[in-house]
Amino acid sequence: MELAQVNISRLLAPLDSPQLKEFVDALDDVNAVADAAPGFRWRLQSEAGDATAIRIFEDDWLIVNMSVWESPETLLDYVYGDAHRSVLRGRRKWFQHPAEAMTALWWVPEGHRPSVAEAEERLLHLRAHGPSSHVFTLKDSYGATSA
Repeated sequence: MELAQVNISRLLAPLDSPQLKEFVDALDDVNAVADAAPGFRWRLQSEAGDATAIRIFEDDWLIVNMSVWESPETLLDYVYGDAHRSVLRGRRKWFQHPAEAMTALWWVPEGHRPSVAEAEERLLHLRAHGPSSHVFTLKDSYGATSA
């Protein structure tokens, strides 16, 4: 089994605005670090090499990040590593404060690459029912044997 994750954020301004320039400028570097990270398996991306043009919940103000990892530990190592952490520090300048779950994790068979529709279903399930073996958070994770 491998760990799928989705993280969505609501933009405070258009991607081409001066307010989001620092975020957009960091995307290629942060994605390259993810691609080379131990335990990384796959990330959602368009022909442009990122996922900023991919819609989730049919909402033009939401951006989506979705990836597959070997384990929660390898995902955490990347999320709290220097390159990604530097982008996390700026999130309040770029994204609305979330009012509901915006991140979800779930186990997938090795080689499975989740769709946006699958990510939507997992987020909605987490929001409605809380963490379980079907979908969870890094704070309340479930082992792959629970899948």
